[in-house]
Amino acid sequence: MKNIDISDLDRIVKTTIDAVEQGKTQIFDIYEAARNEVENIKKDVERTKQETVAIIFTVDDLEKKERRSRIKLMEVSRNFSIYSEDDIKAVYDDARNLQVELAVARAQEQSLRQQRDDLELRLRSLKDTVSKAEGLTTQVGAVLGYLGDEMGNVVVKIESLQQSQVFGAKIIKAQEEERRRVSREIHDGPAQAMANIVFRAEVCERLIDIDVLRAKKELADLRAQVRLCLKETRKIIFDLRPMTLDDLGLVPTVKRFLDTVKERSGMIYDIRILGEERRLDSYVEIGVFRIFQEAITNIEKHAQAQTISIAMEFRRDTFLATIADDGKGFNTADNFGSESFGLLGMRERIHLLNGELTIKSEIGVGTKVIIKVVFK
Repeated sequence: MKNIDISDLDRIVKTTIDAVEQGKTQIFDIYEAARNEVENIKKDVERTKQETVAIIFTVDDLEKKERRSRIKLMEVSRNFSIYSEDDIKAVYDDARNLQVELAVARAQEQSLRQQRDDLELRLRSLKDTVSKAEGLTTQVGAVLGYLGDEMGNVVVKIESLQQSQVFGAKIIKAQEEERRRVSREIHDGPAQAMANIVFRAEVCERLIDIDVLRAKKELADLRAQVRLCLKETRKIIFDLRPMTLDDLGLVPTVKRFLDTVKERSGMIYDIRILGEERRLDSYVEIGVFRIFQEAITNIEKHAQAQTISIAMEFRRDTFLATIADDGKGFNTADNFGSESFGLLGMRERIHLLNGELTIKSEIGVGTKVIIKVVFK
């Protein structure tokens, strides 16, 4: 093998880092510009919503006045002889002016509704752009961090790069992506819902004195929105750290997670407990649950399975578990050389627990994950 010139390698690494850094700066500029535009459009959407509410009340008021003017006009027409010419002209002029004002107000309402819809479509498109740019920034930042941290040892390790190093870079990326995911879920879920709740509450305040039926309908919608917001908040909390894990233990938490998967994807599951179920150390329970979570998520996303079968066995000094599915399976000989981040994460977690993880799979039959943790 031809020897590598260290100075050339160092120059290549520095040039690569500089190029990636410039790319990151450009992506960040795009992200910032899109994010600023999102904030501006949010303000426009809020302004348009307020103007729409105002014009709706104006139209309602003009419709009432126009109906009264038509009634007055009918009265004048039936009793033409008892009104003076000036009175008749005033009634006709008033009715005509109100009709014109009502038509103009309705046109303004339609225009504002269309403007609001167009702005919301544009806002969704820009949010997608911001999300993509944010993701690229995270990925590039992870690469830069990894290159920067490893640059001093890159020459020594160039021929002995192991899977653990690749996993380290993926951990950095995963941490940033997890922060971004939680931030986005809170922003697009509970935060947006609360903003909408405030807006609907303002509408209810204005409607309650003029249209009780519409106010009741808005309150019913508001109650549904609050329930949805609460559900999304609980989901985020569960994803961060299930409270049932601390309160009830591993088995109830796994069952609850499986119930969620069943509700979401329709997969059927069965779970068997062997031995005497008991609480494990906190760090063991969270580690094992994350392995369960990752394995079940992989089944849901990739296996095309109909059922999941889980067995947990509690022994005096050992915890054993199997997670089996009837999905499409995969060739383990081909897959393990370039494992997905999910499988790598499961192996890393079981390594931290000083346990063993075995994956058996057969194409067309399914996959089985075997977990073994021995307590010291």
